[in-house]
Amino acid sequence: MSTPGTDFSAWVGKRQTVTDIISPVQVRQMAATLDDAQRMVQPDCAVLPAGWHWLYFNPLEQQAKLGTDGHPLRGDFLPPVALERRMWAGSRLRWQRPFEVGMAVEKRSEILKISHKSGRSGDMVFVTLAHRYHDSLGLLLEEEHDIVYRDKAGEAELAALRHTGARIRAGEHAFERQGEHLQAVRADAVMLYRYSAATFNGHRIHYDADYCREVEGYPGLVVHGPLIATLLLKLMAQQVAPGRAIATFEFRATQPTFELCGFHLHAAHESAQVWRVWSTNNLGQVGLDGRISLA
Repeated sequence: MSTPGTDFSAWVGKRQTVTDIISPVQVRQMAATLDDAQRMVQPDCAVLPAGWHWLYFNPLEQQAKLGTDGHPLRGDFLPPVALERRMWAGSRLRWQRPFEVGMAVEKRSEILKISHKSGRSGDMVFVTLAHRYHDSLGLLLEEEHDIVYRDKAGEAELAALRHTGARIRAGEHAFERQGEHLQAVRADAVMLYRYSAATFNGHRIHYDADYCREVEGYPGLVVHGPLIATLLLKLMAQQVAPGRAIATFEFRATQPTFELCGFHLHAAHESAQVWRVWSTNNLGQVGLDGRISLA
């Protein structure tokens, strides 16, 4: 694979189309994972909750064509970036209509931008994708998705991660920021495994504790960014603004959250239609920072 300084401009504009059926199977799996008893029994009882589209359209690749991290090898649709660690850095979503069980949906993806940055934490390559989801009636959702590739952790970062693990295990916690609405969450190893299975996500940082510690240096399993984002959307839909449709959602990941202990979801009123939402990780630091606008 290419080094971080490689010119990836030829990859910008590359496109890919994937079609999937919004099957009740994944809906029931997600409902079981999030303790939604009604949807487990009747997966088509209502439209798909916001964020549940991430259960679909995920890459299916032969076992022999996976990298050591569990992701498909790069160089097909995504550029062949040499940096070893891959993370979901953020997303921006705008819904036109909700997804429903039984729909046949086409996801059209395009690489919008590729940029290389270098800082105290080493080299990083950001890839921004645009996704447009259509069914037979037209557009359902527009989404931009940022992926960041990072170099293998150096000694300073590994030491910082070990220190973070020790602080978590010691019970240290203080909210960096607290919202008007607050919900405690525990995403244990079983929940992470089930979400990985429902989304067909082979990334080993979410279920292989030995890989996390010995290869990437994390003190425990990493909670999926889109799972936290889905839980924030659930908080909005069920507790903050029940009955209100979500029009837009944007978020960025700032700190990892681990399954070593619980974490929290927050929401704070910004205007008549807009709420700031965020998660705080095991230490109380902001982990996922976002904003939701209501329809």
